[in-house]
Amino acid sequence: MDEDRKLALFEQTMMPHLDAAHNLARWLTRSDPDAEDLVQEAYLRAFRFFESFDPRTTAGGDGRAWLLSVVRNTCISWLGRKRVVVEFDEQAHGGAVLQESAEDSLVRQAKIDSLRNCVDSLPVEYREVIVMREMEELSYREISEAAGVPLGTVMSRLARARARLLGCMEAKA
Repeated sequence: MDEDRKLALFEQTMMPHLDAAHNLARWLTRSDPDAEDLVQEAYLRAFRFFESFDPRTTAGGDGRAWLLSVVRNTCISWLGRKRVVVEFDEQAHGGAVLQESAEDSLVRQAKIDSLRNCVDSLPVEYREVIVMREMEELSYREISEAAGVPLGTVMSRLARARARLLGCMEAKA
């Protein structure tokens, strides 16, 4: 396949998943700037190995699970090299505020902050499956492919992650 055709096919297949890639990287690294760098690196890796992508053998066939596995592996490698605690950046993870009373806004923000802190406190292997399932809405099969673990491990990690989140949220209540 010539480079122009490869680039066009790559852009068509992988670029729609840029937001999902960034979201996963941001949650795994706990840093928006690091996530941006790692997504860029992951996309370069994905392009380099794009010939190995086969939509017929990938869950969903749209490349999302394949790309997220590249992003995940890039982040895991980076985390292994870094091994430094990164502070949670509220500005990077904050959302738009709806029109509501000040009290409702404070209560809602406190709940969001608690949930974010609880997700952030999960070990990486639990955090990644929660992000891929609950935020990116990947199927169990897609998560299995992206994380490179058996389907049963995905289900087990999700159950444990959800139990930890519930325990954490109850402790904060």
